[in-house]
Amino acid sequence: MTMATKGMPAEDTATDLPRLLPVNGQQPQDWHAHTARHGRIPYREAPGRLIADIQQAGLTGRGGAAFPVHRKLGAVLEAADARRRNPVVIANGAESEPASDKDATLLWLAPHLVLDGLQLAAEAVNAEEAILYTHADRRDDVGKRLQQAIAERRAVGSDRVPVELAEAPPRFLSGQETALINHLGGGPAIPTFVPPRVTERGLAGAPTLVQNVETLAHLALIARRGPRWFRQVGTAAEPGSMLCTIRRSDGMPRIAEVPLGMPLRDLLGPAGSDGAVLIGGYHGTWAPAAEAVKLTLDSHALGAVGARVGAGILITLPPDRCGLAETARIVRYLALESAGQCGPCLNGLPRIAAALAELAGARPRRQARADIERWAGLVTGRGACHHPDGTARFVRSALITFAAELDRHERGRCSATNTRPFLPIPRGSARTEEDWL
Repeated sequence: MTMATKGMPAEDTATDLPRLLPVNGQQPQDWHAHTARHGRIPYREAPGRLIADIQQAGLTGRGGAAFPVHRKLGAVLEAADARRRNPVVIANGAESEPASDKDATLLWLAPHLVLDGLQLAAEAVNAEEAILYTHADRRDDVGKRLQQAIAERRAVGSDRVPVELAEAPPRFLSGQETALINHLGGGPAIPTFVPPRVTERGLAGAPTLVQNVETLAHLALIARRGPRWFRQVGTAAEPGSMLCTIRRSDGMPRIAEVPLGMPLRDLLGPAGSDGAVLIGGYHGTWAPAAEAVKLTLDSHALGAVGARVGAGILITLPPDRCGLAETARIVRYLALESAGQCGPCLNGLPRIAAALAELAGARPRRQARADIERWAGLVTGRGACHHPDGTARFVRSALITFAAELDRHERGRCSATNTRPFLPIPRGSARTEEDWL
């Protein structure tokens, strides 16, 4: 399990971090330690009352999309009232992005804060069913931790809605909102076209709230300490803190809770001026390190390089690796992880992956780059989900950031002195189409 950054005691000031994680950075919090620090769950005793506080706080989803949380809560409550049907709430901790470890770290170190948020969200939308959806099953350490936390809460009677622990399949798209609903409903974990949105008709046809586990942990803190407290870190437009997964050139993930608006220079460390940084993970954006270190961790600033905060993933590519080769390997993984149910994923992504593999080799055809750029445009906006869009964004940024490397490859050269893969891919993932047979 990765280590969290240490901070000052939470009682000192509202701006001290960490807020979400234990102050000592590595000791998991049981029920006693959790309530000693945060107190009991501050139920509002009626649906809807928490939503105004969440709106004032400006909390957005921490799973990657950054959608305003109060709007999701309001949409589910409105649909439930209109249909006279109790909704379902789901804490999404699947974290299917291989480069991210923040949600697993949060669930390991502070499971009760997530479960508090799940209970408060259930009360806010008047739900009678709650599910915690993760890749962790009962056989591994995180799964055991969650089972223990749920049992501790049951013993003291803190939860008003029973919580079911559900396991996500080991696929990149299993945490996507509609894929999650399909899987929990007994089908394959593949996305579906919308509408209807899951907030209107989700699990078993009920209005369904799906929130990232970090988002729910923030919600639990806002319910206790209020919107003004939440806004004392971050920026006016993007308030609060967030968990980031930071991988520097040694490849080891570091989980840090940081305020939005923090300079990337402070997070990335001594990134080389001629290196590259991946912002936002495998649906994110490559940027030259010399440009990245001038930016701050907020989507407004990151827009200068076509990036966004996403799920808070920052990766510094070591100078001895080839950015084209790393990109080609990840795009191959993303193509194989697609649902394969619509044209962009079934045809477009495999073609892009094959052409990228050619670019990463020696003396690629000049037409290969033009083909990739054209295909990336064709797949964007045409899928059942945003998987093709995110992959195309990742690819386009690589063609720009590693343009000099591409020129070397066209001359039969490569700047890499180390061919060992750097960007993480889960063990057991398919490497070719035949691996799925």
